[in-house]
Amino acid sequence: MAKNIPKGPSQRQLRVGEEIRHVLAQVLEREEFRDPGLQGVRLTVTEVRVSPDLINATAFVVPLGGGDMTPILEGLKRVNSFLRREVSHAVRLRAAPNLFFEADRTFDEASHINELLHRPEVARDLK
Repeated sequence: MAKNIPKGPSQRQLRVGEEIRHVLAQVLEREEFRDPGLQGVRLTVTEVRVSPDLINATAFVVPLGGGDMTPILEGLKRVNSFLRREVSHAVRLRAAPNLFFEADRTFDEASHINELLHRPEVARDLK
């Protein structure tokens, strides 16, 4: 019988991820970056997933009002060292986590499911 089957993120991973999310949201709100990919863009950090060893953290971001995520993700990659330093000052960990950024696709997936549910053939079956 396998004992060490992970059942999802631990309580510590969830807590650290939420702390990192708060710090990133505050920094992205107050800082005006000179990076062309981040000029005039308002970002929302929807979730941060932290690895079990707390060394890597993936932040899921979405721009307010939508738009192309490619230049935004490239801009976040360029200012990554600044963001990592800000996180290391605000969150007390043994080592500052490596930050990775990805586009949050949950809103796109939710709207796609909503479209599927409102198709005439599906709506007929739901009644």
